[in-house]
Amino acid sequence: MIASADLDGDKEEATGRSLRVVVIDDEPVIAHTLGMILREKGYDTVSYTNPLTALKMVPDYQPHIVVTDVTMPQLSGIELAMRLNKLCPECRFLLFSGSAQPSDLLDASQRGYNFRLLRKPAHPIELLRELRALHA
Repeated sequence: MIASADLDGDKEEATGRSLRVVVIDDEPVIAHTLGMILREKGYDTVSYTNPLTALKMVPDYQPHIVVTDVTMPQLSGIELAMRLNKLCPECRFLLFSGSAQPSDLLDASQRGYNFRLLRKPAHPIELLRELRALHA
C-alpha cells in the first residue's frame, strides 16, 4: 500500500512538468492512488491494472517513465519492463514491490537492463524523488 501524506510540505519537491508516466499495478487502489498523486504534482499519468493491457497500450503513449509493481499475476513487472524497454527504449523504469529484492533484478541487469527498485510501502515523497532522479 502507498502511504498517504501532505505533499505540499516538501519544499524540495518539483512538479512533473508534463512528464508522461505510466503506473502499472494489479491492485486497483494502488494504481489509481499513484496516478492521482502524480497528476496532482503535474505528471501526465495513465494507470493500468493489467500488465498485458499495459504492454499493448504503453508504446503508443511513449512515456518518459514506467512505474510498475514487480509481482503481478499475468506478467511480472520485471518481464514487463524488459518487454516495454524494447518497445520504448528511451523510457526509464521504476519497479516497486513489498517482497522483491535487488537480487531479483540480477537477471535483467546481466542482460543489460538498468531498472530501479523501490520498496513498498513507499511514501509519496520518496516516489517523487525517485521519479526526479530517473529523469535527471
